[in-house]
Amino acid sequence: MAETAPGAAPTWPDEIYDLLKQHDVRQIALVPDAGHARLIKRCLADNEMKVVPLTTEEEGIAMLFGAWLGGEKGVLLMQSSGVGNCINMLSVAVAHRTPCPMLVTMRGEFGEFNPFQVPMGQATPTVLEAMGTLVNRADRPEDVADSVNATLRLAFNTFRPTATLIGQRVLGAKTFGK
Repeated sequence: MAETAPGAAPTWPDEIYDLLKQHDVRQIALVPDAGHARLIKRCLADNEMKVVPLTTEEEGIAMLFGAWLGGEKGVLLMQSSGVGNCINMLSVAVAHRTPCPMLVTMRGEFGEFNPFQVPMGQATPTVLEAMGTLVNRADRPEDVADSVNATLRLAFNTFRPTATLIGQRVLGAKTFGK
């Protein structure tokens, strides 16, 4: 995928949106997140997609079950701090062989300012894998679309929970006031 020119807006959110359309994803479950802001705006503007803001991330896993049972594909967008909320629900996805693709923006890594983000950010890959989730990671903008495509394909072809972790190097480290 294309690398972003200096000063230009990153292209990976638009590439993810295009992949969601290619994979016929109709339902987007999310807890609002600045890292996914551009992708969320694209999905909200699409009349063929149902975008559902959640109060907590595990609701998104239940929503993806319902979408799948109703014949539609869904994706859960969240931040790494929300992964801990999903642990118990992920066991249901494994036991019932339900596709559960998650796109996770990472915190608690490269240049993190908030010490409360670090524990879950560091534990996210291990926690997801321990619950049977197949995990891909993108630490460069040009790798995001390929990782997301692999995550979507794995989820919908193997009927399992999958995740792409979008590293903090892609998103940029947040600072106080931002």
